[in-house]
Amino acid sequence: MCSRFRLFISILFLVAAMPLQAQVFSTNNGKVQFRSDAPLELIRASSDQMKGKLDIGRKLFAFSVPVSTFEGFNNPLQKEHFNENYMESNLHPNATFSGKIIEDIDFSVPGKYTVRAKGNLVVHGVSQERIIKSELTVTPSGCSILSNFTVLLADHQIPIPKVVHEKLASEIKVEVKASLIKP
Repeated sequence: MCSRFRLFISILFLVAAMPLQAQVFSTNNGKVQFRSDAPLELIRASSDQMKGKLDIGRKLFAFSVPVSTFEGFNNPLQKEHFNENYMESNLHPNATFSGKIIEDIDFSVPGKYTVRAKGNLVVHGVSQERIIKSELTVTPSGCSILSNFTVLLADHQIPIPKVVHEKLASEIKVEVKASLIKP
């Protein structure tokens, strides 16, 4: 098992095992969408199986999406190549992001906040430290997160064969949406 994946699982267990007085919001059905807009082909896929937790007191979070759950490719062969040749989802089954919210947020006050999340994005088994800007909406029952960012395939050692470099963008646009609720 990859040491980064073990670290992510450890963080999830720590967040899950926090004392009852800690406020932990969670989701089991967050949505992750990606878009590859290359000169010869547009590829879109999404998954609604992102799981995650947010400890609002310590501003710690951990999110994970199973790579093989992405749907919506242009054809079944494209999905197969995504999982087998590029993401190698049998070796790297999850994409994860875990870290801390930088800004101070009063989660007892409903409203929209622009925050930056600093953490480690692990894709294809390769971890990159990132600061990702997000819109956080606090409600009486929890919060929602909306984030748009890019992922460079080279940063995560995902090769693009020359034969498909006009059909696969080197920079992938990602959107994450999740509603997290109080226990």
